[in-house]
Amino acid sequence: MKKFLLVVSLALTMNFGLSAQEYKVITSVESIVPNGLGRSRIVNALEDKDYREYTSVQTEDDNTRNKSKRGKIRVKNFEETKLLNFFNIGGIRFQNIAANDAILSSMINDMVTNGWELAFVSSAVESDGGEGDGQGIFITRYIFKK
Repeated sequence: MKKFLLVVSLALTMNFGLSAQEYKVITSVESIVPNGLGRSRIVNALEDKDYREYTSVQTEDDNTRNKSKRGKIRVKNFEETKLLNFFNIGGIRFQNIAANDAILSSMINDMVTNGWELAFVSSAVESDGGEGDGQGIFITRYIFKK
């Protein structure tokens, strides 16, 4: 009986170890455009894409260009959650940052409740490029796994 239980335990352990992992990327884009003129959102694709359909191999002998498939890459089914901009006419709005944090925390907690684990977070900033630019975003990618 002990051997049977050991074999069953090992089989179950091996089965769980072989299960594939799934990843999901959700992106937040927060505007750092002065005067509150930008748009800030959480974006979540609701459809899957196979990167191989949009990948080509380039070689030295390849003198022809593949026809662009950019239009097919676009995702038309996605969720867009509104966030507040970092700036308004008075300057930086700490209340807006706190509100965005609350919304992002809610989204992360919902993902965890649905079986996802927050695996990685990656952030980047494209800030004002100087006089006359007035553009900028703070982008964060939340990478979840199951």
